[in-house]
Amino acid sequence: MARNIQSLERAAAMLRLLAGGERRLGLSDIASAVGLAKGTAHGILRTLQAEGFVEQDPASGRYQLGAELLRLGNSYLDVHELRARALVWTDDLARSSGEAVYLGVLHQQGVLIVHHVFRPDDSRQVLEVGAMQPLHSTALGKVLTAYDPVAHSEVMEAERREFTARTVCDLAAFESVLDLTRARGYADDVEETWEGVASVAAPIHDRHRMPVGAVGITGAVERVCKDGEDGLALRPELIAAVRDCARAVSRDLGASRF
Repeated sequence: MARNIQSLERAAAMLRLLAGGERRLGLSDIASAVGLAKGTAHGILRTLQAEGFVEQDPASGRYQLGAELLRLGNSYLDVHELRARALVWTDDLARSSGEAVYLGVLHQQGVLIVHHVFRPDDSRQVLEVGAMQPLHSTALGKVLTAYDPVAHSEVMEAERREFTARTVCDLAAFESVLDLTRARGYADDVEETWEGVASVAAPIHDRHRMPVGAVGITGAVERVCKDGEDGLALRPELIAAVRDCARAVSRDLGASRF
């Protein structure tokens, strides 16, 4: 009978430990919990850190789970399943909003469009499934970046191109945009990527509460926005419709909190 590899068992025990309880743990706590000498535990943690499975806080020296685990977890959910679960809800969103609907997932350093519902009118439109959108300027991209640490890392490494005068490229200002996105549960793009075009998007989560995609609508500024005290503002009924769609897809994927 084949024997288990002890070092892998110990690494798995550490990952399970970091996945529950305290968000961050020190070396001594981890070594004590898994019954290892500090030197042995440190060697395993160093290897896990090099592979991206564990991260170490530079200030405290404590360890936490790394973004690479989220990347692997997201791959568990097949994109085709995400699209299949979203079909009915995105069709409903297009009808209720009167705008085009897009379903996007993180891919390399951008947003991959995996589903596109045309605006329900007689205008000529081009199917954009398979197209890539930037993370830092689009509503879909901001949502993924705000909720997915892997997407956040990608944005930090990628060039944040200025598409229009409204594009936020400064790192500190962009982090404030992400904080706002998390606080209100959606992201917007009012002429930040394309002149005359506005978008709103919300996150989709799976049964593990992991962010697995984003859904949003895109249309002309004059239809998606209205004049507000501080300039153009998204129409609240469209924000509500997008968030309801994202919650519905999340529920179908087993996200109990919705």
